[in-house]
Amino acid sequence: MPDARYTAGELDELDHIARQIDIDATVERVWELVRRPGWFINDGTVDPEPDLRDDGGVAVLHHPSWGEFHLKAVELDEPRYAAFRWFETPYRGESTPSTLVEFWIEERDEGGVTLRVLESGFSQLSDDPAEWLRRREGNVAGWRTELGTAKAFVEGRATSSGPEPGAEPVASPGPEPAPGPDAGRTGRPDA
Repeated sequence: MPDARYTAGELDELDHIARQIDIDATVERVWELVRRPGWFINDGTVDPEPDLRDDGGVAVLHHPSWGEFHLKAVELDEPRYAAFRWFETPYRGESTPSTLVEFWIEERDEGGVTLRVLESGFSQLSDDPAEWLRRREGNVAGWRTELGTAKAFVEGRATSSGPEPGAEPVASPGPEPAPGPDAGRTGRPDA
């Protein structure tokens, strides 16, 4: 079902979220966090010891506030790149709709690293663009917050009080949908 608010090209551009942040830490320190499935599912502070178990190659993260999440490592190229499938809730096996969450860690000339994230495939979550755009919306601001949380964690600060000032969106042409009252993916936090 087409969404009359957007052209096909605009919907293609809205099928992903790209963000990045500069972090004053080593590649190795950032890698230790980024390689862990679901580190970005939290309440504003990275859990150093999450309730995480393996279920036949699918990581199952149990968050005390948000419930259970299923993620699968697609590629881990230490210490530069990590990609995970983030499955919808309820999880019904690997055919469950998912997004692809990719992280790149790049050293900066002046020291530290830039951490980039790209979450893509929102259009795979529903045949109805209005539905997948609604689910995507919570993640738009969520990634800014989660990158700030990552920065605080790897730089040795215990908490993050919301979006980090240095967490900027990567230029992405196309309109951003207006947030709705039900923004965010059902069954998962705004991350």
